Amino acid sequence: MHIGFVTSQYCPHTGGVETHVEQLATRLVDRGHTVTVIASDAASGLAETTVRDGVFVRRFTPVGPTDAFHLAVGIAPLVRRSEFDIVHAHNYHSFPFALGTLGSRVPVVCTPHYHGGSADSLRDRLLSLYRPVGRVVFGKAAAVVAVSTWERDQLAADFDVGSTVIPNGIDVDRFQSVTPVDNTDPTLLTVGRLVEYKGVQHVIRALIDLPEYRLRVAGDGPYRDALEACARAEGVDDRVEFLGYVPDSELAQQYASANVFVSMSSVEAAGITVGEALAAGTPAVVRPSKGLRDWARRDDCVSADPASLADAVGRAQPLSAPNEPLPTWDQAVDDLEFIYQNAVESAD
Repeated sequence: MHIGFVTSQYCPHTGGVETHVEQLATRLVDRGHTVTVIASDAASGLAETTVRDGVFVRRFTPVGPTDAFHLAVGIAPLVRRSEFDIVHAHNYHSFPFALGTLGSRVPVVCTPHYHGGSADSLRDRLLSLYRPVGRVVFGKAAAVVAVSTWERDQLAADFDVGSTVIPNGIDVDRFQSVTPVDNTDPTLLTVGRLVEYKGVQHVIRALIDLPEYRLRVAGDGPYRDALEACARAEGVDDRVEFLGYVPDSELAQQYASANVFVSMSSVEAAGITVGEALAAGTPAVVRPSKGLRDWARRDDCVSADPASLADAVGRAQPLSAPNEPLPTWDQAVDDLEFIYQNAVESAD
């Protein structure tokens, strides 16, 4: 089967959607499928056409005053003239999602990674205006896939669309095989792009009530200066270490070496980093917001809002993780192959 993935960005860019698409694409290639990824991220200096791990990648340069929505009008014509058996569009919050779906002449599967809104007021307003387009896109889809039960319910509420839940997978073997580094002091870890809605500022402030803990922050982004200022203002900057971007080869050890992983994000469709921490044997504290609610139901996670974070850390540290099975990427590909086959056969 020739599968066309349409997305905003593809590796080496990092992020939840980027990880999701890469893991699926490479595993589908390993199973004998042909996979082409069409992305709108050539402005970053990457080659427009390349092959990565057997995946054909075609990148377009986005147009407009900002690349935040990755608008590239060439995506729809390319999808239309390509000899795909099926198109799989990702990331409702960026224009390639609609361009790939509406431009396709073969069945389309949609994985929206839908947040239900945005932490930014301007983007939130634009998403409201964009909703009629979203209804048309979902109306054309042969199948819609949600990455969490929260996302499934939100898609039903906002678009009256049914969806199948296929959780993001975790490369369990990769994280279980890592030897942790002993820490002198108990350590908290956060992982992700440094933007305000990720909530790292709440973890920094919680250190006031956790005097024995240190915090490691893996990731970078535009909010880093504000977070460093927050640490100084709270008088805990000597216990906060900003690691910047951490490559995959080192990230697993960071997970395994922490005593508790913390995600205080207010906007997540799923939250892959929580599953990665659990796979590495590190219990988690999660904010029961949107897609993180699925993790909060597990016995190896403690649910907390920013006000109760310090207490939750104390309750999480003794927990054993993972204490129940984690979803895997191979399971996700199994489920997707079934959906693809059904969609193609129904179209025929």
